[in-house]
Amino acid sequence: MYRAILPEGQIVCERYDHTDNGLELYADDDRFLAFVPYSNLHALLDEEVYEEDENDRSIM
Repeated sequence: MYRAILPEGQIVCERYDHTDNGLELYADDDRFLAFVPYSNLHALLDEEVYEEDENDRSIM
């Protein structure tokens, strides 16, 4: 699972595809969820980031 972090909130998706202008986000049943332009995308995080211990995280 992934989380697309946007200025307005977050979208949780199972998979994503890169396009020339942004990301296409899909649910676990391959249902299209959203298109997110790169200019609106703050981050794309693997769901495991939220499951890790805060002390194990690092920022580079």
